[in-house]
Amino acid sequence: MSKGSTHRSGLEWFSSLPACLLLLAVVTFSTSSDIHNQMLRGGEQIWSGYYKLRMDPVRPTCNPDVDIDAAVAAELAEAPADDPMAALLGAREKDPADIRLALERSVADCVQAHQSFKNLQDQMTPGVKVYRAVELFIADLIAFGLESQRFILVILVMLCAVTATLTRHHIAMRAMETRLDYTVSHTLQTIANAMLLGSSAIFRQSSLASDTALSSEELLLHNFWIGGFTCLTLASLYRLFRVPGDLQEGGSLNKAFLAVPLYTVMCLISGTYFALIGHASGIGIYLGKMMELADMFLNVGLYVWVGMMLKQTRLATLVFNVFRPWRMPPEMLAVVAVLVAAVPTAYTGASGIFVIAAGAVIYSELRAAGARRQLALAATAMSGSLGVVLRPCLLVVVIAYLNREVTTDQLFGWGIWVFVLTATLFALVVLTVNRQSQFNLAPSSEAFPATIQALRPLVPYVLVIALVVLFYRLALDVRMDEFSAPRLLPVIMLAILVYEHVSLKSRRGRASGEVNHQGLERSLRGATNDTTAEIGALLLLLGLSVSIGGVIERSHIMETFPQAFDSAWTAMLLMVVVLVILGMIMDAFGAVILVTATVANIAYASGIHPVHFWMVTLVAFELGYLSPPVALNHLLARQVVGEAEIAAADAEGGTFYQRHERIIMPLIAMGSSLLLVAFLPLLFYS
Repeated sequence: MSKGSTHRSGLEWFSSLPACLLLLAVVTFSTSSDIHNQMLRGGEQIWSGYYKLRMDPVRPTCNPDVDIDAAVAAELAEAPADDPMAALLGAREKDPADIRLALERSVADCVQAHQSFKNLQDQMTPGVKVYRAVELFIADLIAFGLESQRFILVILVMLCAVTATLTRHHIAMRAMETRLDYTVSHTLQTIANAMLLGSSAIFRQSSLASDTALSSEELLLHNFWIGGFTCLTLASLYRLFRVPGDLQEGGSLNKAFLAVPLYTVMCLISGTYFALIGHASGIGIYLGKMMELADMFLNVGLYVWVGMMLKQTRLATLVFNVFRPWRMPPEMLAVVAVLVAAVPTAYTGASGIFVIAAGAVIYSELRAAGARRQLALAATAMSGSLGVVLRPCLLVVVIAYLNREVTTDQLFGWGIWVFVLTATLFALVVLTVNRQSQFNLAPSSEAFPATIQALRPLVPYVLVIALVVLFYRLALDVRMDEFSAPRLLPVIMLAILVYEHVSLKSRRGRASGEVNHQGLERSLRGATNDTTAEIGALLLLLGLSVSIGGVIERSHIMETFPQAFDSAWTAMLLMVVVLVILGMIMDAFGAVILVTATVANIAYASGIHPVHFWMVTLVAFELGYLSPPVALNHLLARQVVGEAEIAAADAEGGTFYQRHERIIMPLIAMGSSLLLVAFLPLLFYS
């Protein structure tokens, strides 16, 4: 291994490596539960009554060799105790037969207890003890994992947020290009981080002063938040005074404010609001609510990690190779890319996560196939928008968890039809509006054999995925679904990286020029490096989005609307507007929590079916993520493809539509889908 490959930066040692270990710990803890369940079943099958053998048997203290006759005589000879009730109701003489019967039963129970103790001792073989020790160790590991889940989340959020600050990787409306951009952005970041630190400290003090006793774990959690925000404040201060030399001079103040990270804007808005109403600990309280859904936010981190590992593999390139022999026009290939991306999107849980995870791969492959920049950027931003209604999307699971009116089966069942509708409309828009290429597909006699040839390299990947899924199914009795996907997908991607490390490091593979494989360690390190900054930017944004939800909730804005409408059509019109606006300013998970507490009940009371309402919600959120002024999915696409590509796309000429195709085309596709999903079903049941 060359020296270059062994070199580690300081951030890799103090950020990427700990983040990798934390993510591996989450996978380990969740998998341990599956292993423990199987061990309990296996122990019961091998040793009947294994549940009794999990603890050392205790010798009974009773005497099985009692002389019953003597005991009866002793009981009869015993003087009756002073009992005021007996004096009131009249004394009753002891019956020797009753005493004998009670003693015989007691002795029989004692003999049985001693016999059971002996049987358990006989079963306590060295094999049982070893098996039990392993099983109890795993049980303790699970308990430790459950107790440490919240602490892992806080450490991961703070560690990655500091990394995103030091690497200037936070999500903003535009990148920092001038010294003024840099100064304004980091000044406001420092103020916002100090506000987060102050709110957390005030929340800690108010919790200590309350009548409710604060447990040691909760106090430690408060200290973790305070320590994390202290480090984040120091990191932003360090960045404020360490101005990079590659920035341009001058700049506009209006543009500089657009370079402020979204989490900073959300923090300043919510922090100012809570301070004005005398509730300075508000941000700290709502950030604390993240702990109630710690497993969900950790799953978000795992999904980002999965996407970054996917980026390190050849899998996406090999999938695109399957379609290349047909010589599809760029517009058709963009449709295929978005449709294929719907499947992994469903497993990553939310569209923004998938854009971060695989957007760079999709953009580069579309550009390599000849797609214009505006089209490639539009497809990249929309790559995660169609799959959020498909099984096993985490967002749908959260909706069903928070709302007893719907189930995952109902939502996923109707989600298939919503997917078909949005996919059809997207294809129509892409293939009809601004199509600049001719449909000159390769003859099937030429393309089909080449497609079969391109499928062959994918076979080992399918086998690796199948082996991991079958192992979990047969060995651990775990099916691949929306609940198990967060712990299975990292294992699948690690298995793929191992396969590529073994199969592609040979001299023959390198000599062919097919791939420049960098090895397992460097691939995993590169994936984790990208993951750390992306998790920091995304999870901090998610946390502050929950705080914005708190502002909306406490300001009672929703209470200004009627709690029910006479017309479901009027209610649906309001729902569409509100949900799209929420999608513009909040992340999906925080918005679902807010909608559940406010808008959902109005919709139900107005006669809108719960399943219909949540289908509309999912599509409206996606439209919000693609809509200016924020357009979060476009910001994430810019984050992964780079500022240079965005600038090059903006420099391209043409009509108004052609110059802004990356914005307008997704709006047309998702906007028309939303109108149909929202109002067409009302014709049948309203």
